[in-house]
Formats: sequence, structure tokens, C-alpha cells
Amino acid sequence: MVITMMTYGETLEYIHSVSWLGSRPGLERIRELCDLIGNPERKIKFIHVAGTNGKGSFCSMLSSILREAGYKVGLFTSPYVKCFNERMQINGEMISDASLAEVTSFVRPFADGMEDHPTEFELITAVAFEYFAREKCDFVVLEAGLGGRLDSTNIIESSLLSVITGVDLDHTAVLGDTVEMIAAEKAGIIKQGCPVVFGSGKDSVKEVITSAAERKSAAVYLVDYSKLSDEKYSLGGTVFAFDGEAYRLSLLGEYQTENAAVVLTAVNALRKSGLLISDAAVKRGLESAVWPARFEKLSTSPSVIYDGAHNPQGIVAAVRNIKLLFGGTRPAALVGVMSDKDHRVMVDALSNVVSAVFTVTPDNPRAMDSKLLADEFASAGVEAVPFSTVEAGVKYAMEYVEERSIPLVCLGSLYMYADVASSVSKFSNDNKETGI
Repeated sequence: MVITMMTYGETLEYIHSVSWLGSRPGLERIRELCDLIGNPERKIKFIHVAGTNGKGSFCSMLSSILREAGYKVGLFTSPYVKCFNERMQINGEMISDASLAEVTSFVRPFADGMEDHPTEFELITAVAFEYFAREKCDFVVLEAGLGGRLDSTNIIESSLLSVITGVDLDHTAVLGDTVEMIAAEKAGIIKQGCPVVFGSGKDSVKEVITSAAERKSAAVYLVDYSKLSDEKYSLGGTVFAFDGEAYRLSLLGEYQTENAAVVLTAVNALRKSGLLISDAAVKRGLESAVWPARFEKLSTSPSVIYDGAHNPQGIVAAVRNIKLLFGGTRPAALVGVMSDKDHRVMVDALSNVVSAVFTVTPDNPRAMDSKLLADEFASAGVEAVPFSTVEAGVKYAMEYVEERSIPLVCLGSLYMYADVASSVSKFSNDNKETGI
């Protein structure tokens, strides 16, 4: 097998050249590819995470706790929000450009030699497995990409713990048009004899998860949200108690305490499996965890928040946070969405809590045109102004909120996060005041 080393630029070009268009459900391609490269996934211990919302925040918090406990922890997430390398991290450090190029160069000839070529996500998953195995991680927190049962991450044969953060409607064209069907797909990550943590869902969803666990002789840990108390939310951080113990989060938003409850339940399950995790490591890990684009504060002057809410459950949570953190103040919103998302839910929910909306078209072929989105907000009775570029929309919106001393909340697709963050940094008074 001849291995030709690629540069970092060539690596990204190769990864993104692998077409999703021929993608078909099934684990045959990823299984074949991993067999060809020596089954690196069999050398790793996994905590496997699926769920409609909260996966990323959960993975960030748990990997931070395990790192504080002294373990070497890999983290595999998707999608990235600024840089591709974010998808593979060890102890909070992204994979280097050189390592990504080296590992992908190793995997490439095997992938290219397959009669049925892998999809982009399958290729990335194999690269991640190889990277984490080479680096001899103690554990890898592995986020499923879509669903669970047929997701390429699900070729792993066992896990220390399976986690289903919650189940709601999303990706209905692929996963099914009822929450019970989606729950069955996510329950596909449950492995024989491997414990599972389940966050939340309707009783019928809980029944699907617990029944699947029972068939696999897997112990189930249900998150008890009644143990949450003393929650205090502000733009400076979040404090709360769980089962009488006090904790602090740098992450903002009401749903982060609920995500933390899932994490703390998972820590309890991992301790019962023999992992040594001190109370101090848990507290340090929760407080130091960071996760971009989840009610993230991008600017203080003016106040700008970014939240990657893109499905009905996420939108409802974002609206709750707007009410919670801004009181009676109605912020302005900058919004960009993919055309295949249920944007009417966003329009209806936001129209009740914002004073004006500035729409943009994210840089993605699936993006909804900003003019069409503005028309929908206008029809809901909200002042709405479309912009052809993200930067133009951010500039206008920040001037608008600064003049009125109100916050700006940027909502929608993660595909526009990098452009929004860059533009906010350019126009924020924070940087002017510090001389950046």
C-alpha cells in the first residue's frame, strides 16, 4: 500500500471532496474501512452519546470532568463551528494540522481502494478512530452524527456508557416522523451489557429506550431533574445545586443545568463502573467546560449572544433563555436558517419575544434566502430587514441595538457561526476598548 503524504490544505480538500450524495444507510462501508486500517476502534474505550439536543454541551462537560480527573480524553464531535480540527480533540486540544494530514494520508489509499467508497462522515469517523488509537487515549467521548443505529460511530462493539441526552423531532426525513421512531434509532447505540443514561422525552419515548436496554441487558440510569435546585442564571454564568451539592457553570442558559444533570448522572454511572472521579474534578470540570454557539456571549458592548438553535426543541429553549436572561427587555435578533428546517416554528416563537429581526443568508447551498425569511417574520408582525451578507447584517444589527441599549441574539444555523463571530469581533466595542 503506497501512502502519499498530503498537506493540510490537500487533506481538507480531499475530505470535503467525498460526496454525501451517494450516501446510503448502513454500516457496511465504515466497517470495511475500519477493517482495512486495522480496526483502531477496538483499541479504544468509548462513552457513546446520541440525542436530539444537548449532545455537544454534554460531551464538552463530561470530557472536561474526565480530564480534570487525570485521564487522557479524546473528544469527537460534529459539526465544527470555526475550524475542522475542532471535531477531534484530546484533553481540550484540537488535532494539529500535521497530525490530521498524516492520519488522513494513511487512511486515504484504503478508502480510495474500496469498491463502494465511504461517505464524508464515514471517512472522518475512521480518521478519528485511528488518531485516538495512535494517541492511546484512556477514553473517547464519541458523539453520534445522526440518529444512532446506522450512524458510522455505531460500529463500536461496546462502550463504557451509552448516553441518550433526549429525544425530540429532528431529521424526520431520515430518522422517522414520530418521536418514538426517532427514539428507536437513537436506542440503536445501546450495547449488550453496557449501561445507558437517558435524559428526557415523553413517556412513550422512555418506554422505547428502556425496552431496548432491557433487551440488551443494559442497566438504565434515568436523569432525575427534581434533584436540580437553587438555579441562578445570568450572563456571567450559571449556579445550581444537584442532589444538594452546589456547582457552577460558565455555560449560559436554562438548558445547561439540565444538560449538567445528565452529565452528573453519567458520572455516577461511570463511578459504578469503576472510574475514579473525585468531587473536586467534577466541580472543576463543569466550571471550566466551554462549548461554542450555545447561548454564547460574543460581545459585552453591545451585548451579543449566539445560539445555534435550529430545530423546534432548540428554538423553544432559546426563547425561554431570552425571557430568563433579559427579563422584560425585548432584544433584536439576527437570524439565518437552512431551507430544510422548520423555520415557521422559529418565526412564530421569536415573534413574541423580539423587537426586530435582521435576516441573513448563511454561506451554504441549503441556506434559506434572507429576503424570504424576512417576509415570513414580517407576516408575523415583526419588523424584519434582510441582508445579502452576514457581515452587513451583523454591522447593522449591532448599531441598531447599541442605539437602543438592548441585546442582540443571533440564532439559527451553526453554518453561519464563524462568519457571525468574526463580524461581531470586528464591530464590538470590547475590542476597541482593549485596543485589539
